[in-house]
Amino acid sequence: DRMSVNIELPSQESLTLLAPEKTKQSILAPMGFIKERIEDSKALVPYKNEPRFAPAGPSTQMIVGASGENDLKILNLTEALYRKYSLKRVFFSAYVPAVESSLLPALGTKPPLLREHRLYQADWLLRFYGFTPAELIHPGENLSLKLDPKTQWAVSRASDFPVEVNRAPPETLLRVPGIGPRSMRNIIQARRFGPLSYEALKELGVVLKRACHFITVSGRYYGLHYSDPEVLRNYLSSPSPGQQMSLWDLASPSEREAIQPLNRSANRPLTAGSP
Repeated sequence: DRMSVNIELPSQESLTLLAPEKTKQSILAPMGFIKERIEDSKALVPYKNEPRFAPAGPSTQMIVGASGENDLKILNLTEALYRKYSLKRVFFSAYVPAVESSLLPALGTKPPLLREHRLYQADWLLRFYGFTPAELIHPGENLSLKLDPKTQWAVSRASDFPVEVNRAPPETLLRVPGIGPRSMRNIIQARRFGPLSYEALKELGVVLKRACHFITVSGRYYGLHYSDPEVLRNYLSSPSPGQQMSLWDLASPSEREAIQPLNRSANRPLTAGSP
């Protein structure tokens, strides 16, 4: 039900170096053929007994880490394949050393499994959240290994947050970490009947341990009080960001100075999970 033409490597240069029997054209030509056959098959839908051609659509796969392309180049290629050849999926495979060669990373190199995972997360954002590669990665860089791409983007755009969950348009809600397409639709539907409470968001499918830092609910902020985005980045990239970690330990000297009066006014230690 699906046909895959594996592109294997993200550039013609890498193909020439590592798989010289393959060329860009020899890969893209059958992708175009499959797309045309699928479109022709759809035109025959009125005939109920007519079997459809590759009903699950075309896909491809590329190896990550065997060649030097950065994640921005990989995602730009991914986006172009989706757009031009109507692919259903692009699969990423972390390079696993199997043979020794001067053209390949050393056998002792660990497979870049976390990098593969981040590319899958970014691919999801391209397909279902309306992001572009340029929004997720700076030129010449790779995706962050500490934070997922959506959270990394949101932290780097701290001036755009928090957004009011009871008023924000759908496309804005969809860019909040912890809010996905389903929970976004649930929020839009539920708030037609009245303002939402913080407690109600969990019932609607929102992952509050991430979302709380980027939203307000009826004007109230439940996340980490910070002025430096690096504080939030460090907190969210910690092993267990949902725990009551000490903001004092995460803060810079200037942050600590700002925290002290808050501690005194609350008459209790201010932790990362405090409202």
